[in-house]
This record gives sequence, structure tokens and C-alpha cells, in this order.
Amino acid sequence: MDMLRKLTGFPGVAALCTTALVVLLPLQAQDPKPAASGIVATVDGKPITDDELKKAAASELESLEIQRLQYEANYARERHQVLESNLDRLIEERLLAAEAARLGISEKELLATEVDNKVKPPTQAEVEAFYEANKARISQPRDQVLPQISQYLEREAYGKAKSEFIQRLNVRYGAKTTLDVFRLRIDTSGHPSRGPEGAPVTIVEFSDFQCTYCKAVQSTLREILKNYSTQVRLVYRHYPIPAIHPDAFRAAEASLCAGAQGRFWEMHDLLFSEPGGLKEEALKARAVKLQLDAAAFNSCLQSGKFADRVRQDVREGSRAGVTGTPALFINGRPLTGAQPYTEIAKVIDEELRR
Repeated sequence: MDMLRKLTGFPGVAALCTTALVVLLPLQAQDPKPAASGIVATVDGKPITDDELKKAAASELESLEIQRLQYEANYARERHQVLESNLDRLIEERLLAAEAARLGISEKELLATEVDNKVKPPTQAEVEAFYEANKARISQPRDQVLPQISQYLEREAYGKAKSEFIQRLNVRYGAKTTLDVFRLRIDTSGHPSRGPEGAPVTIVEFSDFQCTYCKAVQSTLREILKNYSTQVRLVYRHYPIPAIHPDAFRAAEASLCAGAQGRFWEMHDLLFSEPGGLKEEALKARAVKLQLDAAAFNSCLQSGKFADRVRQDVREGSRAGVTGTPALFINGRPLTGAQPYTEIAKVIDEELRR
């Protein structure tokens, strides 16, 4: 994958709608304490209160809080990844030592016999085939990139051969780990859902109605629900990104206003499937199409009844490390971007085996 990133300039992650995140964490920073009177400044004899200050700064403070939550979640995930990778290394070292001792040879000789000698350099035809399959994303000249592709394919073959060998040793020596995969606890109660309540696997989707990648993943999720009809429950949480999708927040409110009339999923499907924009009049037109109580829907939307609910979803998503959409959590395991069916099903199957 590193080779592909280098050749194509792509980051190697699934497509998602995202915003940049730069965070410098303060050292136990606290709000400045106002005087006992609650006054933080005086101008021409008139006070500016602490409440006025916080109200004026509310939007920026909320943005900083989102960044803090995202940072903490990212730290927790990366810490777990460090522990996982080092545990894998320790297990591999012990497996290789045990097998080398059993055979009476060095670990270097063991790897040469079981891995190195079984890896063949890629043929010219394989290199050419890889180039042809990826040339649309490769900017370097063909003659310059072919040797790099050959090296990449050989490294991939070595990694696969070694992984298969280590897996055989895992079986032979009964290697087991009790370190769980990284997962987060995300609230699902009271949020729109599809699938049986008692399903062994719950997928929480943080999404944005104006995100094209969120729209793209909907057909995949429908297929998942169809093929795992008794085993998977899908819970929808909102994560509009106003910086790049100015109408997404309002659309999220509209879906909840429809939900107040028991029609959340019908509105959800319309918002993703029908063109026509997400301005307020377009949202009201969709309510009419769904034959909702138009007066109640319009009143709900105009009052901002569910605005805090949407903001709470964003905070909960940020606490789970969401920085872009779509973001899926399969029994708490993060899977970011418009992932293909196979990747989602792979994690579901792993959870079902647990």
C-alpha cells in the first residue's frame, strides 16, 4: 500500500468527507476565573459579564471542544495500535525461537527455509499487469516506475509468505491473545435504527446528508442489512460538516422532524436518493412528498427543535474520533470512509465468530 501511495499520490484510505484537524493540546488549561461579581471587563462604566463573554465565544469554544475530543480519541486508538503491534512482534519472536529450537537451527536459517526461499521475484507479466491496472493513477514514466513495482510486489509476496508461516506456527504452538481489538462504547439508545434490537452486531453510522461518499455507502449498507437480516442492527447518528456542507445541518434537523412523525428513514432515503438540494424549501417539499403533517414539520424545522440533538451527535462522534464521514463503528470498532461490502462484512463476520 505504501508503494501505491507513492506512485499515485493517493493516501490509501477509503473516500470520505472530511475537514482538516490540527490540535495543540494545552497543559491543563482552564477558563480564566472572573471576579466574584462575574464581571470580566468594564467599558465606560458598563460591565461585560462572564456569561456575555462565553456567549460571544460559544461557536469557537464548541469548535475547540470538538478538536479536543477528536484528539483524545485518536490518542486512545494510536496507543492501542502500538500495544497491538508490539504484542504481535513479541508473539512472533517467541514462535520463531520455539520452532528454531525444535528444528535445531538458527532463526535466520528457519526464515530462509520457510519464507525467503519460497518467495519468487514477480514475472515481467505480473509487473506489467499491475502497471496496466493502476496506470490511471500513476504519474511517473512507465520505464521509471516498473522497477519500483517489481520491488513492491516482491515485498508483498514476502509479507504474505511470512504471515502464512507465522499463522502455521500460531496453530502449532497454540498461541492465544486476550488483548481485544480496539473498540469504543457509543450510545445507541433513542437513535433511529434498522434491524432487530437484539442483534449480536450493531453498526453505528455517523453521516452527513450532503456528503457524496455517505450517499455512495448507502447501497452497501442496504445490502449488509439484507444479507445479515437477523444479525445486524444499523443505528444512524448525525455528523454534518458545515465548513464544507453548509446545508447538511439543516437536513439533519429535517430528518429528525420527520422522525417525530415516525418517518425518519423515509426522509433519510429521500435526502440521499433524490437530487434537488437541501435548502429549506427543498426540505419542506420532501415532507410534502412523504405526506407528513406539513404544518407540524415546518414548525419543527423553523423552531430548531432538534438542533441541540444534532450538536450532541457531533460531540459524541468527535468523542469517538470522527473527523470525516461516513464513519462506521461495528460493535464499537471504527471503520472510516465509504468502505466496500467485503471490508464491512469481514468485520461483521469476525464479531459473529466472537
